[in-house]
Amino acid sequence: MKKAAAGSGPVIIKKYANRRLYNTETSSYITLDHLAAMTREGRDFKVVDAKTDEDITHNVLTQIIMEEESRGTSMLPVNFLRQLISLYGDSMQAMVPGYLEASMDSFRRNQEQFKSAVEGAFANSPFAEIAKRNMAMFEAAAEAFKPGAAGVPGAAAPTAAKPAEGGDDVSALKAELARLQDKIEKLAK
Repeated sequence: MKKAAAGSGPVIIKKYANRRLYNTETSSYITLDHLAAMTREGRDFKVVDAKTDEDITHNVLTQIIMEEESRGTSMLPVNFLRQLISLYGDSMQAMVPGYLEASMDSFRRNQEQFKSAVEGAFANSPFAEIAKRNMAMFEAAAEAFKPGAAGVPGAAAPTAAKPAEGGDDVSALKAELARLQDKIEKLAK
């Protein structure tokens, strides 16, 4: 059996009566966790009933969501679920899937933009400099507690110099925070 190149088309997963899932691409049995990982990786797959060849992808994806929700960290609020259930049989039911899909696409784009903005904002910011200074102070403190390290030169110097710099750091942090809030507000518009 030939392996399909990643992303060249949906991987066919066969579900047998004994509830086992068989990945036809890798010729191996897999679990729902494997399918969840494939989904996170952006891998397209189609789950079919091994006996009838019926497409049961929707049911299996719903099952994955149910398992994820039962693990303790709920992503779907109860009110959302109630509203969703109330839309079944409603005249607007046909519009809901398209609306939810468009909303999730928009959320994903906003999430990527927000992540990029935050990463860019912190790359060369006072936060990066503070992290470097904190690490240096931690290393100096660790050196001071090593056996035979009494009187380590410069061990007390970082704390003595901090009060003079502290005001500048706080001002820089406030300015950076204000700049980030402006970016977030612009992204929200």
